[in-house]
Parts: sequence; structure tokens; C-alpha cells
Amino acid sequence: MKILLDTHALLWWLAGDAQNLSRRARDAIGDADNAVYVSAASAWEIAAKQRLGRLDAAVLSGQMTKILAQQTFIALDISMDHAERAGMLPGTRGDPFDRVLIAQAQAENLTVVSIDGVFDDYGVSRLW
Repeated sequence: MKILLDTHALLWWLAGDAQNLSRRARDAIGDADNAVYVSAASAWEIAAKQRLGRLDAAVLSGQMTKILAQQTFIALDISMDHAERAGMLPGTRGDPFDRVLIAQAQAENLTVVSIDGVFDDYGVSRLW
């Protein structure tokens, strides 16, 4: 299976926060047979929240590439196709980071690991 971690799932996994991750999410992320993707949008979101003082994850600052390699996660860049898809998604509101993840999941046929039901509204496969 190819899975894309929502930012909160990534942070909870890295923190070893088994309490917040569902058993299905933990099993999927930890399964060596699954390809686990992390979007550049998540690095952007983490950095933005750190800058605004809304996230205390200084250990991640400037270390995302190294951390992903240690976890054997795959970095997923935001392509022009992803950006255009995100911009064309219906609705006038919504978290811009979620919109990018939705577009990437649609374009790359990825299952999103997220507690957030917004992905269901866009026909994206979601695991939780």
C-alpha cells in the first residue's frame, strides 16, 4: 500500500505518541511493505507553526530530510500538477495544507493516514 501521512500523523509517529494514533494507522506506518510518503506541505506546515509559536517541535527544524531518511519515508515534492489540482478543488475555504495533500493523494493514488474527515469529502482513500 502507498500511504501519505497527514502532518499530525507524522508528528505523532515521530513522537512515539501511540495514544493519539489509531492501531490501524500505527500498523500501516510501521509495515515495511508499505511505501510511506510525507509531503513537502507537511514540512511547510511544521515550519510555519514553529515560526508562529504554535508548535514546539524545534528538533524537526531543518532536519526533515534527515528524519525521513532515518524512518525510510519517501519525501513527496509538490509538483505543478499537485499545485493546480489543489487550487482547482471545490470550496472556497479550507486548510491549504490539506488541499495540497488531497491533490497529491488524488494524483498519486495514495491513501491518506489522517484522523481528519475532510479527505472523505474529496473521495480520497483515508485510513484511520
